[in-house]
Amino acid sequence: MIARAKRSMSLRLAVLLVFASPTLGLAADANGRVRIAEHQVTGPLKASGSDADDLAFLAENRPAMDRMMAGMDITPSHDVDRDFAAMMIPHHQGAVDMAVLELRYGRNEQLRRIAQEIIVDQQQEIAAMRLALGQPLPPSAPAPTTSAQMHMSMTH
Repeated sequence: MIARAKRSMSLRLAVLLVFASPTLGLAADANGRVRIAEHQVTGPLKASGSDADDLAFLAENRPAMDRMMAGMDITPSHDVDRDFAAMMIPHHQGAVDMAVLELRYGRNEQLRRIAQEIIVDQQQEIAAMRLALGQPLPPSAPAPTTSAQMHMSMTH
């Protein structure tokens, strides 16, 4: 009975969000988990660099988005804090991944600076959430833009 009520509430929330924001496609599965539907890019691409850069960006962005969406698809643990962090960590990592792609392929200097800030801020927030839950931090690694910057300086 409780499970049915939770599914019903999740479905009502999904319907409410769809009507509140028609551009946001949501769906509830049989277990009551709410999912964000995949969006498709339509219309001509506005080339800011080369067509090859646009295609490479799109090709690399899709797996990053898929990883983020899969990571956010959790089964509730009945611990709000743990569930919040479990969904936000892949969400923040998705932002980092997209920001790296902006640095690799983007040409707008203002957006590139914002992307750099996103990388730093989101990585700090991921670390803070892990620490708050008593989870170990990942091992130290070079900044995710290091190889991208080297690639950019070699090819441009």
